[in-house]
Amino acid sequence: MAVKIDKKIKGYSVLTPEDKARQAAAPVPAESVSRAAAEAELPVAEVIQMHERIERPDVLVGSTYKIKSPMVEHAMYVTINDIVLNAGTEHEHRRPFEIFINSKSMEHFQWIVALTRIMSAVFRKGGDVTFLVDEMKAVFDPRGGYFKAGGVYMPSLVAELGAIVEEHMKSIGLIHDPEMSEHQKAILAEKRKQYEDRSKKNTDVTPSAKRSEAPAPSLSRSEGEGRGGVAPASASASALIPNSTADHVEDIEVTGDGASFPPSASMCHKCNTKAMVIMDGCQTCLNCGYSKCG
Repeated sequence: MAVKIDKKIKGYSVLTPEDKARQAAAPVPAESVSRAAAEAELPVAEVIQMHERIERPDVLVGSTYKIKSPMVEHAMYVTINDIVLNAGTEHEHRRPFEIFINSKSMEHFQWIVALTRIMSAVFRKGGDVTFLVDEMKAVFDPRGGYFKAGGVYMPSLVAELGAIVEEHMKSIGLIHDPEMSEHQKAILAEKRKQYEDRSKKNTDVTPSAKRSEAPAPSLSRSEGEGRGGVAPASASASALIPNSTADHVEDIEVTGDGASFPPSASMCHKCNTKAMVIMDGCQTCLNCGYSKCG
């Protein structure tokens, strides 16, 4: 087949048999591998999550907590047992499996058994079981609550059970406390130091106060009249009055959990701890740093 060339030839090359064979071979399209297929081919660890089909093993690990409440005559012992899932792997974690409450007092036996069975069933169901803490801590006793060691207010016995469940879930890593920032910690430490310094100043008695505590010399009626009047009884009485600052001395006591708060502190509505004191004309909590003035 003849081809007419109308343009000037600028260059040429000889087509070899290898080039012909290369052109004859059809290009093989690269297979497009989806991301889902690639992830499916990767080895995946079988992570076991808590669900109701998991059977109870012969041995469980757990902790026992003691409750001494004025609501009951005898102490109550709360035992929470945990199951260890994915033991020996990087995905190992503990989850609450069952709860028991023991006490010599049989007054609350009926509702305690019902409550622990329901809670154990919720634990074995799996999922997010931390909602139990908020539900239990929101239960109020119509007869009124009480303060436990440390000055923390408990609105009911069920609320203290909820606080124990919360403490246990924190210990196994199921609940994490929102940590205070370094700025908030510094402000709280400064507030505590200011209150302690003010308390120390009130306990120090000045020399003038000591002199005022010395009894005034007693004058007879004749001596008082000779000096221009009767000896004022109010003056001698005022001399015997101790320093006014000493009347308001307040010792700081350790109220529990290593925290030292004054005995007359009121309860903080944010952390339920008796650590609210008046500083600079504003109520401030020495435990969590909450202030009504912002």
